[in-house]
Amino acid sequence: MIDLYTAATPNGWKVSIALEELGLPYTVHALDFKQQQQKAPEYLAINPNGRIPAIVDREENDLAIFESGAVLLYLAEKTGQLMPQDLKGRYDVTQWLMFQMGGLGPMQGQANMFYRYFPTHIPEAIDRYQNESRRLYEVMNSRLTDRDYLAVDYSIADIACWSWVHLYDWSGVSMDGLDSLQQWYNTIKERPAVQKGITVPHAVSFTADVDEQEKAKMMADARSILTK
Repeated sequence: MIDLYTAATPNGWKVSIALEELGLPYTVHALDFKQQQQKAPEYLAINPNGRIPAIVDREENDLAIFESGAVLLYLAEKTGQLMPQDLKGRYDVTQWLMFQMGGLGPMQGQANMFYRYFPTHIPEAIDRYQNESRRLYEVMNSRLTDRDYLAVDYSIADIACWSWVHLYDWSGVSMDGLDSLQQWYNTIKERPAVQKGITVPHAVSFTADVDEQEKAKMMADARSILTK
């Protein structure tokens, strides 16, 4: 059994989607950011960085792993799935996983921050991060022009990148004209494990047309967390 410590964010979805795809049994521990549960001593013993997600694998002598990319690699290695076995294939997946960890996640995360949550409207920051996120979308679109997935087959790289692209609308990043990326996004969105994974620990709508009252509440909650 795996204990999953998570919240409804792209980084959290990466791991819950992977667990669903792999069919591994897991117990969800939803961390309440408003209550600063991610900073509690008992959680810091699992993840000293005080972020989500993290797992504890009870079958492996309570092995604790934090950072979503590290967790994805661990789950792939543990099961022998969602990652090729040959060296070339493994690093084909790994480089696209790092593309998300070092580029797409940080850039779109900041786009999301300044576009939705930052208390001061800073157009230059919004433009900077939305434009860079769009550029990274274009890189993926080019990669997907002649293939179905970022590597040879569906892998942890697709799970990682998809979880962030899923927020494109909320982050104000357009997919217009990126036909290959849109097809990839829609194909993965229909996978049952993905549909289940994005409801962990609870379902939440991150679309631009979400009810205005709910949108205001989400933004206010996020701002209260960010200012602590």
